Amino acid sequence: MPKLSANLGFLFDDRPILDRVAASGAAGFRAVEFHWPFEIPPAAMRAALAAAGTVPLAVNVPLGGPDDFGLASAPGREVAFRETFATALDWVVAVGGTAVHCVAGVAAEVTARHRDTLTANLADAAARAAPHGIAILVEMINQRDRPGFVIRSIEEAAAIVRDTGHANARVMFDTYHVQAMQGDVVRRLERHLDVIGHVQVAAVPDRGEPDGGELDHAFVLSELDRLGYTGWVGAEYRPRAGRTEDGLGWRDRLAARGVVWT
Repeated sequence: MPKLSANLGFLFDDRPILDRVAASGAAGFRAVEFHWPFEIPPAAMRAALAAAGTVPLAVNVPLGGPDDFGLASAPGREVAFRETFATALDWVVAVGGTAVHCVAGVAAEVTARHRDTLTANLADAAARAAPHGIAILVEMINQRDRPGFVIRSIEEAAAIVRDTGHANARVMFDTYHVQAMQGDVVRRLERHLDVIGHVQVAAVPDRGEPDGGELDHAFVLSELDRLGYTGWVGAEYRPRAGRTEDGLGWRDRLAARGVVWT
């Protein structure tokens, strides 16, 4: 029975972030995840979450400079990664969240050095996060949306997580990115379930509400339940109608096909 969270980087994004938290609670979401919410003081965020009746999950590590899309795999920029990671870790601990997503980054040509840097940075981040009960997440992103992204398959993400040697290093499995690059989503969920820490969903190819497109999310979510996944499923899609509230009927449509939300 999937536990559904709202990704406030994409949902309810026509209003300030604290209002997004309120809107997510009013819409029935029990948890929220963020992209880069660091301008909000933790005390203000905790108050907004309590008022909405939602719990916080993950945040993204800041991306770096204006030409960066993550620093976790960038050779020679380990100090900068540690600094950006510290920003995310301090904030998520202060608001009572559960995870930090370390954005791997992009490269014109991916080399063994990028992979080694990424593995070492994730291992260091996991060690720093573990005393706080925080998980470290890493994901693959499809090459259409982010050309040059360093992790190009779910198998690469899983292998890197395993190589860190830390139990709190986990894969974020986004069905949109996996389907766009590889397909065979259910078999890949099954194969890597032991290292999956979070799942996200969106339609393919338009990244809209996850009740249409080429991927049958009613089947995927039912299979995820059968496999014994007990974590959260993040709704990280771009609303087709513009306003998030106008498209939330997808949850009822999937429920009518057997998806039981908790």
